[in-house]
Amino acid sequence: MTTSTQSLEQKIENAVEQLVREHLLACEAAAAAAVRAGIRRAASVSPTPVPPAKSAKKKRTISRRRAADEIADLEEQLYAAILARPGETMAVLAPFVGASARELNRPALVLRSKGRVRSVGNRQHTRYFPMGS
Repeated sequence: MTTSTQSLEQKIENAVEQLVREHLLACEAAAAAAVRAGIRRAASVSPTPVPPAKSAKKKRTISRRRAADEIADLEEQLYAAILARPGETMAVLAPFVGASARELNRPALVLRSKGRVRSVGNRQHTRYFPMGS
């Protein structure tokens, strides 16, 4: 019985090896055909000129000069926000005013020059405190 089992195992092994060889040959033929087709396609297509890369220029937005009454209104709103939340940064105060931190730069400078507000810190870490009423 061992010889029949061995011969059956040998037949299965030979069949598997034959299938693997056939599969490898089919894969090799498909890869070679794909390479030939790619080369043929590349040779038949004329090269298209590549446009030069555009320089990375910043898009400038048209700035408008804000009216004095608009800045004064933002000043009062910013001052009220500073009174309600002393010691906060502009990024925290800006949503309560309804403007961006960048838009509040000028009103904050005016409040500081009038002595209504004092600031401590640098750049984005600047905190604002109200001065005496």
